[in-house]
Amino acid sequence: MGARRKLFRILSVAAILGLKFVPAPLHAQTVQPLIAEYKAHGEGRFEVTNNSLTPMVVLLEPRSFTITPEGKGIYRELDSTIHVDLSTSSLKLAPHQTAYVFYKADSEMLPAWFTIYATFSSPVHTAGLDMRIMLPHTVYLYQEYPLAEKDVTVSDVTYHAATGKLEVSLENDGYSLGRVQEVHGIGGHGEAEGAGFPLLPHGKRELELAWNGKEPPSELSFRFDHFTLKRPVSRQ
Repeated sequence: MGARRKLFRILSVAAILGLKFVPAPLHAQTVQPLIAEYKAHGEGRFEVTNNSLTPMVVLLEPRSFTITPEGKGIYRELDSTIHVDLSTSSLKLAPHQTAYVFYKADSEMLPAWFTIYATFSSPVHTAGLDMRIMLPHTVYLYQEYPLAEKDVTVSDVTYHAATGKLEVSLENDGYSLGRVQEVHGIGGHGEAEGAGFPLLPHGKRELELAWNGKEPPSELSFRFDHFTLKRPVSRQ
């Protein structure tokens, strides 16, 4: 059970961070891609695969979520303002079978975001513990105009020499959804890199990056779709 919960956490975090694909060998059941992004209206598909030797039943459920400053997804029932039309709400997969799920998505308010969870389970229920595996396909519906540079606040950019860690806080002060494509630290003959992640409206993210240079870093940059923010690094 612990390994399955760990896998669930890995895939949920991957979807939030923006890793659109996870290698298939990670587990016998997969959902690909993990992320889809659209402007205003979403219409797409994702594939669900059963690479195991036994049949699997898959239940599909759209859910809304928010993201904590630490990057953890908190899930809830789908918001009433988001409308998702799935081609099916359940399916049965034979061993080594792949199926496609089609969907259309709209929202009364933009931006909007949600996750379609595919819950895999065995069609045969036993007297023991029934295992379920929940894998996400996360959808972002963007507003007409992109996130503006003036709406992003970067603060507390600090290098801690004792731990060799870079810490920083980012805050979206506006109403637009944006995505950090890359985080990059330079200076001191070293570098630090961080994966991209969404920055929700009025959301805050706190990051910690490992620094591999012998000397302290001098600058930390954040690349968005339409601009790049660069900030000097203070030392402690």
